[in-house]
Amino acid sequence: MPIDEDTCGWLGLPSPLEMYRQHCGLLENEIQELNLQLRKARADIFGLIAMLTEAQAKKDEFAGYLRQRGAEAAAMRKQIADLEISASSNRKEADELRQRLGLVRARSS
Repeated sequence: MPIDEDTCGWLGLPSPLEMYRQHCGLLENEIQELNLQLRKARADIFGLIAMLTEAQAKKDEFAGYLRQRGAEAAAMRKQIADLEISASSNRKEADELRQRLGLVRARSS
């Protein structure tokens, strides 16, 4: 239905051109707001990427630290095992010497 511009004027209605201009203004404002949101989202993404990079670097550093401590722990476990074997052999030798000493004492009495 065609709208008569004169009728729009005395009824207080905006003309089609005024409505288009108003709609265009609303769209421009919305586009500006969306651009601001997009810039903020991009800045947030760059911030998150920086945080991720930092976290990965710390993770790699800590993984290296754990590998180093793991190697030290393995070396210590080896030393403990060697010492246990040595202590066991020393106990056997001490027991044998005690038995010999007991035999020597028994013979001399």
